[in-house]
Amino acid sequence: MGTATEMQSVPCNCGALREAARYVTQLYDRHLAVAGLRNTQYSILFRLKQLGPTSINALAQELVMDRTTLGRNIVPLQRRRLIAAKRGRDDGRSKELRLTKTGLARLEVAFKEWAKAQAQFEATFGVERASQLRALLRAVVGSEFRTDIDLAE
Repeated sequence: MGTATEMQSVPCNCGALREAARYVTQLYDRHLAVAGLRNTQYSILFRLKQLGPTSINALAQELVMDRTTLGRNIVPLQRRRLIAAKRGRDDGRSKELRLTKTGLARLEVAFKEWAKAQAQFEATFGVERASQLRALLRAVVGSEFRTDIDLAE
């Protein structure tokens, strides 16, 4: 372990990413609050709309979340009847999640607010830079070191 001075001078990729993520999440959360959602909830609903009925494990993998964290985020959405869970078609032991009509209606309202947050981010950060940032972040998600991590645990 290095000295305190050495440790302070080493930039941390993870810390910088997490700080930026929290900062940007706050922007999107402020807009999505109008629709009664947080960004994580919006992401779950949006991805369920894209995928259609899907298992918790498959959704967790798509969202790059561990299954337990996703499970905790799903409970309030189920209580509000925005998503429903039923036994899986292929495997009765698994749960299949689907977007409800109420969830779809909420997602449509939220999408308008998400678009406002997106526009504000791009107006501030720059459209081209935002596009480049998304490409770089997708490259991180697709990186080889990810193969060592089992996100579904």
